[in-house]
Order: sequence, then C-alpha cells, then structure tokens
Amino acid sequence: MSEQPTVTFNDGRSIPQVGLGVWRTPNDQAATVVSTALRAGYRHVDTAAAYDNEKGVGEGLRAASVDRSQVFVTTKLWNAEQGFDSTLRALEASLERLGLDHVDLYLIHWPMPKKDLYVDTWRALIRAKEDGKARSIGVSNFTAEHLDRIIGETDVTPVLNQIELHPRFQQRQMRAVHEKLGIKTQSWSPLGQGQLLEDPAIARIAEKHGKTPAQVIIRWHIDNGLIVIPKSVTPSRIEQNFQVFDFKLDAEDLKAVEGLDDSNGRIGPDPMTADF
Repeated sequence: MSEQPTVTFNDGRSIPQVGLGVWRTPNDQAATVVSTALRAGYRHVDTAAAYDNEKGVGEGLRAASVDRSQVFVTTKLWNAEQGFDSTLRALEASLERLGLDHVDLYLIHWPMPKKDLYVDTWRALIRAKEDGKARSIGVSNFTAEHLDRIIGETDVTPVLNQIELHPRFQQRQMRAVHEKLGIKTQSWSPLGQGQLLEDPAIARIAEKHGKTPAQVIIRWHIDNGLIVIPKSVTPSRIEQNFQVFDFKLDAEDLKAVEGLDDSNGRIGPDPMTADF
C-alpha cells in the first residue's frame, strides 16, 4: 500500500483509511475515474453490484498499472440476490465483471429485514471467505439488532459496517456498538452529498488550515478513526480529496464539527424500513 493510514480489521487484515467511492459513477466513466485515483495515490476502491459500474472499475484497476496486491477492492451484494446460493452466484458475477479472482471485502448492501434472508446471506459470505473469493467480509447499513443476530447465529463478526455518516449525522450510537463488537465503521456519503461544503463552521476550519471544506470533512472522518470513501468524478477533486495526510484537526475544530450533529440529519433511507 502507498504511505497512508490503514485500519486493521478483527480478522487481522488491513484497509486503507481513505478510499474512492464510485456510487453514481457511470460505467463508461468509471475506468478513467479509478485509474486517475490510483495514479493520485489511492489504494482503496469501493463499488457495488447495484452501482452498475463494476466492469468499468475493473478496467480502471488494470489501466492504472498498479499491482493488484496493492489495491483494496470492495464490492457489495444487491438486495435481490440475498439468500445462500444466490449470494454465491452474485459474487461470481461481480468477480467476472471486475475481472478479478477475489475481492478484498464483500458486503451485504442492506439488511432488508422484511425479506429475512440476511442470516443465510451472511452464511454465504462466510463460505465465500473460506473459498478465498472474499478476503474479508462485512455488512452495510446494518443496525445493532441485525448485527447481534448474524453474530449470534453464526459466531462470525463482520469486519466492518458501512453506514451513512457525516458531520450532520454522526452516528455516535452505532459507532459505540461497533466499538463494543470489534467492528470498524466506514462512512458512506461522508461529505453529506455536498450539503456540508457551504457550512460556515466547516468554512472557518478550512480557512484556518488552508484546506478545502471537503478536505476538512475527510480529515474529520480520519481523526475519528473512521474509514472514508469520498466520491468525485473530477480529477482535481479526486486528487484534492486525497491530500489530507499533512494536517490534523485540533480539539477546537473537532468540537465545532461535533456541534453540527443533527438527529434528523439522515439523507439516505432508514435501514429498518428500506425496501428496494
């Protein structure tokens, strides 16, 4: 991996703390976006079957000419494929689109409690890890209830839970749950889908450090021990979002950002009621 902070999972493997998110990146742009990021120093790319860009991501991985062993690749199982056998088939399809023989991390994208298939699906991920198709396994958008159930029924703890998390929705309760269980927290929509970039408190911190608002928010995630996957398709912003290892937020900065938390700050769906 390039010189950047990493986070160690409960299975002993490590993930670069800053990665490139490619949600809503069109497949025909994904190759250029991913190769640009890898050339800028990123060594962590986060995609999903539902993003419909795994093929482009794979092309970008190859175009950048970075050794596969140096790049951490995550993809996710979509809701329609939940269930033991269908999960294993879906992973094979993702690997084929990516052009890889394994992913570094495979996630259940949403728990979908109404379907009540997430435990069987988790068992399939355990099998995928045993078979070497996924080096580490985790979940996304799981609540404490969902985590307790899969751990209780399989005795296997996810390495990571990827949840919506940004300064206006700081998820302190879920972060405490993760800490207790030994699960790492990864933030999706870490910039609040751009809604925080004009915030006066963020702007003041950015001016103080000579950084952009996006860089301040990404640094906030890093300083809180979170794994963060900012998304951009603009080369200059992709590069800027990675230039966050030469400063830290001080106690005053962290307190100011802490004050932005809002119990109504969720942007995306509620995992307890989401039905796709």
